[in-house]
Amino acid sequence: MNSRLPRRTYLYFTAQSINLTTAVMSVTMAAIVGSALAPAAQWSTLPYGVQFLCVMLATYPVSRLMSRIGRKPAFMLGALPLVASGVCGYLAVEHRQFALLVLSHAALGVYIAFANFNRFAATDNLQQSLKPKALSLVVAGGVVAAVVGPTLTELLREVAGYSLFSLCYAAFIGLAGLSLTIALCLPAAAATPPAATAPVSKATAAGAPLWTPTRVIAMAVAAVGYGIMNLLMIQASMHMQHMHESFSDVRLAIQWHVIAMFAPSFFTGAIIDKLGLRVTLCSGLAMLIACAILNMTLHGYAAMTVSLIVLGLGWNLTYVGGGALLAQSLQNSPSAMQMQGKNDLAIAIFATLGAFSPALLLSSVGWVGTNAICLGLCIVLLLSAAYVLQSKPQPHYAPVGINK
Repeated sequence: MNSRLPRRTYLYFTAQSINLTTAVMSVTMAAIVGSALAPAAQWSTLPYGVQFLCVMLATYPVSRLMSRIGRKPAFMLGALPLVASGVCGYLAVEHRQFALLVLSHAALGVYIAFANFNRFAATDNLQQSLKPKALSLVVAGGVVAAVVGPTLTELLREVAGYSLFSLCYAAFIGLAGLSLTIALCLPAAAATPPAATAPVSKATAAGAPLWTPTRVIAMAVAAVGYGIMNLLMIQASMHMQHMHESFSDVRLAIQWHVIAMFAPSFFTGAIIDKLGLRVTLCSGLAMLIACAILNMTLHGYAAMTVSLIVLGLGWNLTYVGGGALLAQSLQNSPSAMQMQGKNDLAIAIFATLGAFSPALLLSSVGWVGTNAICLGLCIVLLLSAAYVLQSKPQPHYAPVGINK
């Protein structure tokens, strides 16, 4: 049995690094550029909000497109909206056109919807034991993005002869070229063996349930974990500002949080292999619970920083673990891409809710109340996951294809 990841896994790792680099750059500059171009202050975060909305709206159609034309052509096509984002963003800043800036972030959202499937594509036709390692390695591209994104933004932010941040958007065109090059290097989809098209296999596939408790738990853990992470991360920065912490201190705490989100991905696959998916997912939910308890009981900058690190670690285990559990339960299923699309749609919905609700919850139920809500959700999900995953999930389909 081959225990090494195929070459294409590292291509997907690089592609995901590019994807997350664009996301980090957009976080860094969207609100600043938006406030400079918006007709009124309340519109300044509209471009970033539209970006989230377009990720949500495009995710499921992209999954259906991939199921029709295949991964490689879809990823090649996905580079086009990133080019459009770069062109529109550059023109928006140079000509001070707010509508073009909104269009730029909308196109970026569509690109991200394509690129988010890198982690699932890396698990295609892999043996079960390698799926968690492949998925966690691809997610680890966020570590590269955490370094490259801010560095690239700082280098291109202010260049003589160009408007502030215009070249940062123009950099998306070059990143799109790299993304397209990587897609061209991907192997073509493995051909399906004759046995897989036999009438018996079709009957088996037709009779297999699309929704199973294992798949529901996998999707729920990943989606709710993502939403809670977004909610508490954004609200934590707002809460620290209310505590009169300096911007540099807030940025440092969030930076530690981002590192905690992605750095463990280099060995999350090994953790899953050692402890199993049930323990991994429950540990991730336990960390989210611990984060909420820390926020409710302790105060001060140091406690906030520690809770954000715990939040990042919990997100990593729930996001990677949930994706790995779903990938294993969909082993070579004909409905795999559709279910992956539903999974990422659920994640996008909860991530969007987590991005838009912090201010509303902070003003209505407060910091402690928000954490109490998150605590309750995580406890319910932890008990559900522990019950459903009492036995190791088995794939519904026999392995097909050859690793390359």
